[in-house]
Amino acid sequence: MMRLDYTKLSPQAYQGLLSCKNALAESSLGLPLIELVYLRVAQLNGCAFCLKLHSHALRRRGESQEKLDALAGWDVAEILSPREAAAIAWTEAVTRIGESRAPDDLYQALGEHFSAAEISDLTLAIALMNAFTRIAVAVRQ
Repeated sequence: MMRLDYTKLSPQAYQGLLSCKNALAESSLGLPLIELVYLRVAQLNGCAFCLKLHSHALRRRGESQEKLDALAGWDVAEILSPREAAAIAWTEAVTRIGESRAPDDLYQALGEHFSAAEISDLTLAIALMNAFTRIAVAVRQ
């Protein structure tokens, strides 16, 4: 059972998060990649609500079940494109920022696949989903 309904108790703050999410949906990163990033953040943070939400969104967009199944072991599964792998590596580094410190080598590798604006959008998407997953886990959504 959900502990509290933050969407109603903090509507302005929640709308700010949604505005960010909507802006990122228009990014040149593309929704399939953004949803893949969101799903990996949900996996890393143990958010059951977000896992269901983003895996369903990816399946609706035609993503293969094989890719979804292998995402947790993406670094050995070799199922992601080089662009996706760079994004997911950055996702893990930013999500685990206290341990990783967002290393230079991962950041520099992004430049092979993304523009500066896309790296900015990717980093904001990762941070946003970390906020959403932490809220969802905290309130037992």
